[in-house]
Amino acid sequence: MDIKLVALDMDGTLLDSKKRLPVDFIPWVKNHSEIMTVIASGRQYHTLERDFHMLKNELTFIAENGGLVIKNDEVIYSDEMKKDDVRKCLDIIKEHSDMTPVLCGVKSAYMPVSDEDTFKQVDMYYVSLEVVDDIYSCVEKDEIIKIAVNIKNFGAESSMGIFSNLGEVIKPVLSGDSWIDIANASVNKGEAVRAILRKYNIDRKEAMSFGDYLNDYELIESCEESYCMENGHPKLKAIAKHIADSNDDDGVMKVLRSL
Repeated sequence: MDIKLVALDMDGTLLDSKKRLPVDFIPWVKNHSEIMTVIASGRQYHTLERDFHMLKNELTFIAENGGLVIKNDEVIYSDEMKKDDVRKCLDIIKEHSDMTPVLCGVKSAYMPVSDEDTFKQVDMYYVSLEVVDDIYSCVEKDEIIKIAVNIKNFGAESSMGIFSNLGEVIKPVLSGDSWIDIANASVNKGEAVRAILRKYNIDRKEAMSFGDYLNDYELIESCEESYCMENGHPKLKAIAKHIADSNDDDGVMKVLRSL
């Protein structure tokens, strides 16, 4: 196979169950500069940049579940929310005292002044984070890709109905027992990969992807040579071209070593 791009989910795919990288992943990337290696994650870009500092110049990063793509500190694709949509969501959130919004921008993430427990929850996920007195003021000073909503007392699932009338352009997604993510409905890892393929004139048949869960569905669809991990979701296995060994059995690297 003439593979020119490899796109990798992190948790449950590239990382093992103890959140460790395969021992030969870094050398593999460095020795295969002819292949564009893409990390596709729901995490903030600045967090990915920290986690992969040793490969920063060799990797392309899909952050915020596909809302942002950065290579060599250059934004090559973003799916920015409209300012009015962000304000509309903030208006809803401010009516609920158990909710705290985190505006996820290209430059940084922003949250209002909150109690210590909420700050600790947010700070755990965002390396670049500003605490501000007026969260509305941040709408104009950055491109907002996503709003992460923290809900106290593990109330995320029961709070989903609050965002049921956002319309078709923006969509809430349950992302944990304490978190709801709101972004453009068009945001997903697959759209981000397709943007990369277009920009660098790479054919879908020259692209390979790995994933394990339903937020990787479009990622798997975007590449001809698609792999669901053995530990992956049955619905993802059903659409993947191949099944790789589990993330705890070196599944990704067994395939990459064969290229």
